[in-house]
Amino acid sequence: MNITKENIDELNSIVKIDITTDDYKSKVDDILKDYRKKANIPGFRKGHVPMSLVEKQYGKSVMIDEVNKLLQESLNKFLVEEKLDVLGNPLPKTQDDFSWDKDKFTFEFELGLAPEFEVNLKPKKAITAYKIVADDKMIEDQIVGIQEQYGKMKAQESIVDNSNVTGTFVNEEKEIEKKSTFKLEKIKGKANIKKFIGKKVGDTVDLKSKNLFTDDHLLMNILGITHEEAHDFNEPLKFTIEEVTETELAEINQDLFDKIFGKDIVKTKEELTVKLKEDAEKQFSTQSDQQLLNAVTESLIENTKFDLPVEFLQKWLAVAGEKPMTAEQAVEEFNRSEKGLRYQLIEGKISKENDIQVSYEDLKEYAKGYIKNQMAQYGNLNPEEKELDEISNRVLSNQEEAKRLSDQLMNEKLLKFFKENIKLKNKEVTYEEFVKEVYK
Repeated sequence: MNITKENIDELNSIVKIDITTDDYKSKVDDILKDYRKKANIPGFRKGHVPMSLVEKQYGKSVMIDEVNKLLQESLNKFLVEEKLDVLGNPLPKTQDDFSWDKDKFTFEFELGLAPEFEVNLKPKKAITAYKIVADDKMIEDQIVGIQEQYGKMKAQESIVDNSNVTGTFVNEEKEIEKKSTFKLEKIKGKANIKKFIGKKVGDTVDLKSKNLFTDDHLLMNILGITHEEAHDFNEPLKFTIEEVTETELAEINQDLFDKIFGKDIVKTKEELTVKLKEDAEKQFSTQSDQQLLNAVTESLIENTKFDLPVEFLQKWLAVAGEKPMTAEQAVEEFNRSEKGLRYQLIEGKISKENDIQVSYEDLKEYAKGYIKNQMAQYGNLNPEEKELDEISNRVLSNQEEAKRLSDQLMNEKLLKFFKENIKLKNKEVTYEEFVKEVYK
């Protein structure tokens, strides 16, 4: 057997494998001898079937099977020994004159090679790393929200500025009939609010859905429509009032603190404010970290230039999935996935050069921490180590769950590396400012 590689260019190669009878004959003969011992053919005693008959009946299929096995093993071994960093999988080249009736076979495979490149961790434009702080207004709003949550509902005769309104929205054409409750203060615009003021149970209000609420996303929940539908929804609505109430706020006292956090954990409004601020900013840090990871990803893709074996990758995508694609579909799929592929290569290079990896020990400790947090939410604050071990083993036995946790841990390790090595510009903002800047 002879294996050679021809470089077409820096990103494309052809591997040629020549296989002769000597490479597979002894293996085929052994298998046919075993077949002969077990063959049960009418007219012959078991184990006494003429070898020529066995060869005639099974020889070709056994030979094809063994050549294919040898071919795959040899190709894989060659790629490892030559340390070839390939993209996708080798693609066999079609041979119009190929025949299994020959003694010698030649196979050719196209390879798409990973490019050589350097990662630029210090782009000219620094990446903004946001620190989201909970401002006084947000904390006061949270406190009022808590008072409302634990407050008492009182019926009102008619709708006023502070009313909670319950009723059914109807649009027959769109088959909408949805009962919902909302605070009047969530209605947008004086003209819309005026339609509600003074109305009583049983009254009907004609409304336009567009710009009805202060937050367009409320429309999605209140009407029971999808996120996509909510953005373009502009239909007339009839709203029949079924209940009008006001919320009598709960008093800010020890009883309220204990209901929220447990007995005597918080004892004053000042402590409540500090606790709410800490909890909010802890949640915000997760969001700002994800935004930073996204921004770094975009920056690395934009500032790390290299070519890809595009034509090869498009051909590979056409045959790689469960369903074959047309050439046009493969081009579209490549265009959709190109950024992701580029980042995979960049991330792989960064991870390799800086020894950033997830070992099984790392993953198990991470899984135990994740499980411990989950258990704490249900009141189990001090689980035994043996219990954590048993649960983590079960979780990691699920391949999908293990991959999800492994990806999360890898992202955390990369994020730590980026914070220490990428050119960053720190910026402190409120959550409202963060949303405006990042999501525009």
